[in-house]
Amino acid sequence: MSSTAAVVLETHLAGLPVRRGKVRDVYDLSDSLLLVATDRISAFDWVLPNGIPDKGQILSRLSAFWFRLLGEPNHLLTCDVAAMPLPPAADRARLAGRTMLVKKTQVAPIECVVRGYLAGSGWKEYCQRGTVCGLPLPAGLRESDRLAEPIFTPATKAETGHDENISFEVMCQQVGADVADELRRRSLAVYQRGVEHARQRGIIIADTKFEWGLIDEGGQRRLILIDEVLTPDSSRFWPAESYQPGRGQPSFDKQFVRDWLEQSGWDKQSPPPALPDDIIAKTRAKYVEAYELLTGERFAPAV
Repeated sequence: MSSTAAVVLETHLAGLPVRRGKVRDVYDLSDSLLLVATDRISAFDWVLPNGIPDKGQILSRLSAFWFRLLGEPNHLLTCDVAAMPLPPAADRARLAGRTMLVKKTQVAPIECVVRGYLAGSGWKEYCQRGTVCGLPLPAGLRESDRLAEPIFTPATKAETGHDENISFEVMCQQVGADVADELRRRSLAVYQRGVEHARQRGIIIADTKFEWGLIDEGGQRRLILIDEVLTPDSSRFWPAESYQPGRGQPSFDKQFVRDWLEQSGWDKQSPPPALPDDIIAKTRAKYVEAYELLTGERFAPAV
């Protein structure tokens, strides 16, 4: 395993405007963007003080895998740092494996969430009202049950804090009915294609979120898939071999981190504590396992 000294929590490219999200450093190259997935990890809307070794590489390389496999028009130009127009002093080795050069788009202001199973906040709402994001579901469903058909549950994109679920009607008001219809249709289709591949690899994709952007190409405006796709950060992955409805499922994500924080005594209002080494190691192992199962390739860090 990589040493914690190799963790990349922040990158710096002199002279380039940058916006830092919870995980990504996004650099503006005027006609394109540089997405650098760091090893930062967040939980309960806080970025934790220490990261997960190689997490950024796993996220970027898994997204690139899906962009190739899904065949959906997308924003990826290259993952080869040698081909990227970087400042002369840029440390390309530090960026290798975790960086995507992408087309700049007008980002649709909607998180396109698709749910195929009853879990998380959807399960909590169902228990209270028999609905998920306002959509009525049949009575008698259990936690983690597979839904008869995947459902599309849009949310607003929040710069900080939680995204807010909205109805499809509100989404239509925000982006227009034609765009909303296309976002729903294509998000459901991409999810289904991803689900079919993952199922063959022993993973259930319980739910996920997609982002889309508008771009002008050939004199036409069209929607393309952007950001990250079907990663442990944007999706709920379950191991198929242990799937059992009626309870919560183990997952390929940062559940170790959430569980440790819950029992640590942290109040979720002040800066979070540093993660212990064993929690970091277990979390990294889950990300690596998801990558290797989905891609069929052994994960080897670029540096």
